[in-house]
Amino acid sequence: MDRRTLAQLLSPEGWALLAQLPPYDESQALRLAEGLRARGLDPDLVAGALTQSRLRTRARTKFGEFAAEMLFTESGLEQATRLSVAARHARRYSAAGVRHVADLGCGLGADAMAMAALGLQVLAVELDEETATLATVNLRAFEQAQVRLADATTLDLAAEGVDGVFADPARRTRSGARVFDPRSYSPDLDTLLALREQVPNLGLKVGPGVPYTALPSETHAQWVSVDGSVVEAGLWFGDLAHEGSGRSALVLQGDQAHTITGPGDADARPVQAAAADLGTFLYEPDGAVIRAGLVAQLAEQLDGALVDESIAYITTAGARETPFATGYRVLDSFDFGLKRLRAYLRTREVGRLTIKKRGTAVVPDQLRQQLALNGPEEATIVLTRLRGKQSVIVVEPLRA
Repeated sequence: MDRRTLAQLLSPEGWALLAQLPPYDESQALRLAEGLRARGLDPDLVAGALTQSRLRTRARTKFGEFAAEMLFTESGLEQATRLSVAARHARRYSAAGVRHVADLGCGLGADAMAMAALGLQVLAVELDEETATLATVNLRAFEQAQVRLADATTLDLAAEGVDGVFADPARRTRSGARVFDPRSYSPDLDTLLALREQVPNLGLKVGPGVPYTALPSETHAQWVSVDGSVVEAGLWFGDLAHEGSGRSALVLQGDQAHTITGPGDADARPVQAAAADLGTFLYEPDGAVIRAGLVAQLAEQLDGALVDESIAYITTAGARETPFATGYRVLDSFDFGLKRLRAYLRTREVGRLTIKKRGTAVVPDQLRQQLALNGPEEATIVLTRLRGKQSVIVVEPLRA
């Protein structure tokens, strides 16, 4: 948004308008905008307020009830740390005895909010003027949090008296495309790793796709998923790496948190699990477990094996309870073929089909059209390789 619109939103009139708006409803937005303009409100203020109302509605998935008192930008919201994950970051700093954190590239202030809520002193640094302004608004309730408009790479950390650093480098281009190479982060990964010379207690938020070869050996790298979706990876150094060197997966499901860890060097190649014939049950590891290279450790926990040496599906003879994978009972399996699969589903009157896939080029939506499904029943199939052969596994989800 432009400076004028932002200034209007931050005025008493703009803040009052935001508080008075009903829950955002896309179908009613145009009529509501026309009504507000008819009352004499500035069109730019109306547009800005409705945009914030829409973003606040979207932000509830990340910030819950706190979203109703915050301001956002499209890109800032997309890149902001979920509050449940930010709380985990904050606890890590508190448990390490850190008392003053420099949050470099603070964005809209999600991590700074969580840290300040635990009583930590926070210096939130942001280079973008608009984002820094919104972070100041979002952190207004925390006296121990200060937002500074500055280039994080020029900060004298020793002079600031911080004993912990958290950095969230920009991982998108100006056009919004994701950046996967850590050397192209802004600031780049090497520049951020050099901060350890000033402050050993360093935490870095990186993209989940970061290659192991880009990681320092002596770090703890943790991939995080929330309700089944991988949201970030974090690198932890000094006292923040309480688990020691290695990689782990943190799986957050509602209020529950579960961690699986693989000790050793963070840049080591993943352990390879053995493969075996398809058993009675099939388990699909959580994305964070796969990203962290811990499928072999999970297979050992489940007393299972891979269905194929290159495929992250685990098969077992018995049912297992685990927060790190979704379980299925195997009902049938056969070599993949369109005609055979179509006949199989038609015989069973399957009209609704869930298609899961791994290790195959099949596009589920295209396959669903080719199958011409019709009938009252529903089914779930897994398209993958079994001992090197393209196969269909018919399954039913295990219920907790």
